Amino acid sequence: MFNKNTRFKIKHKESLAGFNVYIVVDLETGVNYIMSIGMSSSMTPLLDENGNVIIDKKG
Repeated sequence: MFNKNTRFKIKHKESLAGFNVYIVVDLETGVNYIMSIGMSSSMTPLLDENGNVIIDKKG
């Protein structure tokens, strides 16, 4: 789906209630997003249990 020079990488994929749901990570910032694709699409930062944005450590 992505080539080597892309900024985003799919970390996890599953189907839920007719939508494809992805966890996507921004390889430059480490920020994780949740993205759903179905009748409409959306992408928003993924939050932990305290409401903080989930960020992967670089390297």
